[in-house]
Amino acid sequence: MKKLSWIILLFLILMPRTLALNLNISSQSAILYNLDSGEVLYEKNADEIRPIASLTKIMTALVVLDNIKDLDQQVVLISDDFKGLAKANAVTAGFTKGEIVTYRDLLYGLLLPSGADAAKALARTVAGGETEFIKKMNDKVKTLNLKHTHFSTVIGLDDKDNYSTAKEVSLLFKEALKDNNFKKIITTDTYKTTDGKLTFHSTIQSNAKKFELDIPYILGGKTGTTTDAGLCLATIAKANDVNYLLITLGATYDKKAPHHIEDAKTIYDYFINNYQNKLVVSKNESFKQIKAKYSSQKFIKLYPENNITLYLPKDYNKKEIKLVYNGQDEVTVFDKKGDHLGTLKIYYQDKLLDTQKITLKENLNFSATEFIKENIFIVIIPLLMIFIIIMKKKVINPLFI
Repeated sequence: MKKLSWIILLFLILMPRTLALNLNISSQSAILYNLDSGEVLYEKNADEIRPIASLTKIMTALVVLDNIKDLDQQVVLISDDFKGLAKANAVTAGFTKGEIVTYRDLLYGLLLPSGADAAKALARTVAGGETEFIKKMNDKVKTLNLKHTHFSTVIGLDDKDNYSTAKEVSLLFKEALKDNNFKKIITTDTYKTTDGKLTFHSTIQSNAKKFELDIPYILGGKTGTTTDAGLCLATIAKANDVNYLLITLGATYDKKAPHHIEDAKTIYDYFINNYQNKLVVSKNESFKQIKAKYSSQKFIKLYPENNITLYLPKDYNKKEIKLVYNGQDEVTVFDKKGDHLGTLKIYYQDKLLDTQKITLKENLNFSATEFIKENIFIVIIPLLMIFIIIMKKKVINPLFI
């Protein structure tokens, strides 16, 4: 029985902390990042290969942005841009044959209403057709070193060769967000095309309003829906000065409820309500003092280089924050302001969260008195020898009396 207790205890110690968090979501895969720290906050089957529906269009947009520098360049839409879309029951943005639009219009139509017509038009005008465009998509997959991602469609229709994982979609989404045009588009609520014929709305915000979901922290993103993929969602959010990125795949497909957005709300709400950035050490707050030699100051105080702010539970125990200093335990007047003294490591629950370089903040004032105290024998012996020499010279030799 005692041996069994030790086994259970060892399991609890080694068990990943994410396993303890069992959020009630219908999505089959999910991954949440703190974008500021890069830390993964939550995972559910994040490496599981799955169909990703119209999240495919994130890559479609990225390839366009890699190849088209002037987004205001005009494009004429032709019948091939609409071929087969009705039969496939694909969602369209509402463009029409013969319409003259810009690449910017097409990208908004691609990402906001998830228009398949925009996807086909972009593939044709950028690469000459879907086959060549898909090749560019998979070339980008290799560039980004995505091992479990492959594309066979620019739209995201169900196909066994069009797949990814929540983790790799998150890497793709992060890459796309580096482009300011992409970020602006996916965070836009409403966009009117250049010719004024069409107005696009954010699918995420439209669904949130329709089903009365309170998600003001979600800045934008991309939705995806097919029978095989279920409901998929890529979003970015900001709350309490923390930036997040969330991918969910495979939520239950139900026209009566946006389960992917509900799942996003469940995940975001948990972390927003229970965690926040905490100032654990101020750069104006000394964490240690060390001895100062040959100076009028007996000790000097050590300070962090910067404020140390960590993403922690709102009810975290301050006693579980541990500061460990490794470096000099004394300085002298010969040390200069800016000299490196050591490092400060910050732990929470024995997990290393931050490391900072510690430097000397000021020059020390020399004190002759303190120098003599510290080096009494070095000072006294030469003085004694001088005294003896002087005294010898004063002695009168008896032979000359």
